[in-house]
Amino acid sequence: MSPANPLNAYKETKIKSSSPVKLVIMLYDEAIKHIDTAIDLLDKGDKRLDLVNNSIIKAQDMVTELMVSLDFDRGGEIAMNLNNLYFYFNQQLMEANIQKNCDMLRPVRSMIADLREAWNTISSQVAVGAENHNRNYHGVNIAG
Repeated sequence: MSPANPLNAYKETKIKSSSPVKLVIMLYDEAIKHIDTAIDLLDKGDKRLDLVNNSIIKAQDMVTELMVSLDFDRGGEIAMNLNNLYFYFNQQLMEANIQKNCDMLRPVRSMIADLREAWNTISSQVAVGAENHNRNYHGVNIAG
């Protein structure tokens, strides 16, 4: 057996050790990356449409993963709204892929980037809240 690819091992460790919020951000990052690749190829007039197709499908995979990770019991209306938005993203991505139209990709990319920033803000606030909690927590005095 050949040794494992160090980059893949790093990515796997990063995923396994990330919080749920960080995982959502990583999915957004990957979707944006693949949409950017497709836009770049289409803007350049690249004839390798298979690469465009693969990039858009990978972006759709990221959006689908975001959809299936929604918790409708705890997320309520927000989860429903996100589900509808993700469904819209996948429809637009599919149509952009069929038409090979980067103008259809740009608004989706923009909205995904906005959502990513919102989740990043949430992540920062959670981290600050945890830090403040830990700073004010002095442990239990078991000595009495």
